[in-house]
Amino acid sequence: MAPTSNLLLADLASSGVKQIPSNYIRPISDRPNLSNVQNSDGSTIPLIDLLGLNGPNHSLIIKQIAQACQNDGFFQVKNHGIPEEMINNILNMARRFFELRESERLKNYSDDPTKTTRLSTSFNVKTERVSSWRDFLRLHCYPLDDYTHEWPSNPPSFRKDVGEYCTSVRGLVLRLLEAISESLGLEKDCTDKKLGKHGQHMAMNYYPPCSQPELTYGLPGHTDPNLITILLQDDVPGLQVLRNDKWIAVNPIPNTFIVNIGDQMQVLSNGRYKSVLHRAVVNCDKERISIPTFYCPSPDAIIGPPKELINDDYPAADYTYVKNITRSFETKGLSRN
Repeated sequence: MAPTSNLLLADLASSGVKQIPSNYIRPISDRPNLSNVQNSDGSTIPLIDLLGLNGPNHSLIIKQIAQACQNDGFFQVKNHGIPEEMINNILNMARRFFELRESERLKNYSDDPTKTTRLSTSFNVKTERVSSWRDFLRLHCYPLDDYTHEWPSNPPSFRKDVGEYCTSVRGLVLRLLEAISESLGLEKDCTDKKLGKHGQHMAMNYYPPCSQPELTYGLPGHTDPNLITILLQDDVPGLQVLRNDKWIAVNPIPNTFIVNIGDQMQVLSNGRYKSVLHRAVVNCDKERISIPTFYCPSPDAIIGPPKELINDDYPAADYTYVKNITRSFETKGLSRN
């Protein structure tokens, strides 16, 4: 099938195409090989209960976080303090947005990756050679008052509900950053102080059903260029993490979040904690919604490890955080000073 001229993938997919357009087909050497993926279980991607983080299990949870960051770069959290009702509401809000008629959704469309609020498709339609099977709505969300006026006004409660969710997730991030700092043997506020004024943005990812999922990706393998990512996914599998050269499917667990270490945390930890490759695959039966929140340093922050983490085995490396982290998967938002 010839390349598509649709601005958005959802409208192409809903037309019932049997063969995906050629611009979505990956080279044979770069296809997902879906039959060679290991399913996750409780021992594969750690599930950490945050209930006792401020109680008698504090030391145990800090140790679990340290082990997960060092060995896996990914972990899941439960009893995180964000109500189940809010989780269900934000997933439904994303679904309702992508169900809007095309003309309404396109009010938010832009192919300019520097825009702080934009609806687009794939990853970077201006530079990529092969498209990814995804539409997304990208929202910057900290400080909230700087950005909410740019957000979609339809569905009617979008700005209010998404704003409340962003605030709650930021609270979870700050708790996790304290715990991660402590797990590195640092003061609780060490990471906080390294980030300048902080930054936060999020995406609502929509992966339509795909008639030939073995030929394409929702997103190809990449690491996250930010500090830490908090991922909410619906009940449809799609996330896969590379561990020991094997792709592992991270199947959804209701009312949990997935936490992954980004490139900036690898820098701040001076290489002790790992930013690992992950990808999103698609399926032929069900649409999938995922909502990652990306927490970042401010654009002018100088990112480097504290002196406590520098020694002969771990020499220091400083970086400046680049605001436009969406420029490509290869550059990953880092420029060496």
